[in-house]
Amino acid sequence: MTWVKPGAEFAALFHTFESSAWRWECQGTYREPEEREPLQAWWDGRPDNSFMEPWLEQIREFRAAGKTFERVRMMTNPPTEYLRWMFEITPLNVGAGEDIRWIGEEHARKLGSPGEDFYLFDDRLVAVLEFDDNGVAGAELSDDPATVARYRQWREIVWPVAVPHDKQSAPTTRSP
Repeated sequence: MTWVKPGAEFAALFHTFESSAWRWECQGTYREPEEREPLQAWWDGRPDNSFMEPWLEQIREFRAAGKTFERVRMMTNPPTEYLRWMFEITPLNVGAGEDIRWIGEEHARKLGSPGEDFYLFDDRLVAVLEFDDNGVAGAELSDDPATVARYRQWREIVWPVAVPHDKQSAPTTRSP
């Protein structure tokens, strides 16, 4: 396994995949610095999603190049405020070309979900994400066939049962 740091080294993964990127997201809250102000603005009733534009442009470029970008997000029970916010802004991702699906925490756990977020690039490389108080702290990369097969197996289990964003009911529970 190889360790990559956040920033340019991690971003390079998105410029080198050839056809597909798939992500499993299972954290209830992410602490990405660039999301702090937009999340607070949403909480205050004055949403500003302009911070997403670089990512959305990148997704549009992937799609124009024939690449796919898919993800499944696990919805905690009860939903965290962060996930409620993500749910509300996900149509922007979908509109740019991402296929985003949701699965409830209980259902995911019954299926044997991994407890770590990861990306699967081109079915050949796994990037298992590690987090700290400032979001992504880095990722362990592996192209070991057995490791890749294990993460691909999870994708094959969860993808068909996860609900596409446009068919998923919005979470309504507000955290205390």
